[in-house]
Amino acid sequence: MNVYMDNNATTALDKRVFDAMTPFLTTIYGNASSKFYEVGRQAEAAVLSIRERVAKILGAKTNEIYFTASGCEADNWAIKGIAFANKNKGNHIITSSIEHHAILGACEFLEKNGFMVTYLPVDEVGRVNPLDVEKAITENTILVSIMTANNEIGTIEPIKEISKICKEHKVIFHTDAVQAIGHMPINVEDLGVDMLSLSAHKFHGPKGVGMLYIKNGVKIENLIHGGGQERGKRAATENIAGMEGLATALELANENLSEKTNKMREMRDRLIKGIETKIPYCNLNGPKDETRLCNNVNFSFRYIEGESILMMLDMYGIAASSGSACASGSLDPSHVLLAIGLPHEIAHGSLRLSVGEDTTIEEVDYVLEKLPKIIEKLRMMSPLYEEVLNS
Repeated sequence: MNVYMDNNATTALDKRVFDAMTPFLTTIYGNASSKFYEVGRQAEAAVLSIRERVAKILGAKTNEIYFTASGCEADNWAIKGIAFANKNKGNHIITSSIEHHAILGACEFLEKNGFMVTYLPVDEVGRVNPLDVEKAITENTILVSIMTANNEIGTIEPIKEISKICKEHKVIFHTDAVQAIGHMPINVEDLGVDMLSLSAHKFHGPKGVGMLYIKNGVKIENLIHGGGQERGKRAATENIAGMEGLATALELANENLSEKTNKMREMRDRLIKGIETKIPYCNLNGPKDETRLCNNVNFSFRYIEGESILMMLDMYGIAASSGSACASGSLDPSHVLLAIGLPHEIAHGSLRLSVGEDTTIEEVDYVLEKLPKIIEKLRMMSPLYEEVLNS
């Protein structure tokens, strides 16, 4: 049996999305900048239509939608673009200690180029305190960036409260919503954000296409120079097939959203209850209430390492992860788990299981059948666990 439990890393491309993309790879193949012949005008019209559809779903204006090559690119543009465009106003940026590496890496780059960054702490479930945001704001603060929902432990952040504080202090507010789309309602007007990033492959769209919402009036440096695409801010011939894929996937993700999230929540809770019941010395990382993403399960298992769990799960056809896919090659413990207060030796034994809208009870029960045996086997080979048994 093959069971995919890593939907927070990426999702399968929906066949309906693939079908919607196909014409832009075959018949409507023109360059949207080539307006003097029909196939070019068809491409231009498609880009406008796609932008309108995405804007409608997100509650934005059409000219506030900018397409990118990924969520990481959108995050980098948001952080660096605001910093360089507003450096005459200040050089201070505020973010959290549990952001995606795309945000943290961009901030580290800016620190090497004369900017100051405050990395806010989080509580034991990974939540940012809005009051900490307000306390950190100074007269030199030009940007606050806090993710909508954490990709590793599923914590949903108090974005509305933070956006209100940023508005009161006239500070630009960006949120990385890459992990949130398809798992909760997202409307930029409702959230009150100035910028928002997303990535199509996280909600059954294609890889290689993302988006950045930039509210009208926000001053941001161009991402790529050289052409007039994306209203002059990101030069590159439009990836119309990818853009169509993002738009279609976004529309599908929002169809019957409540019904789908309720189902994922049911599968999530079945996993959590089963693991807590069957496996001793384990700890659920992240919140246990409605502020947890509907599809996220993250456990730490004492006395063993996460990499060994993943390899043995793979032997049984189960795909999972120990944290962010973008950091899966690292042997260091998750920065998110360290930030919520876990010691290194426990953070090393983490496992993330993320269900999807098509996950079945049979698949969940298969994981609950195999995982306890794997944990027991690995612990029997652990000298640390041997000490526990002999104590």
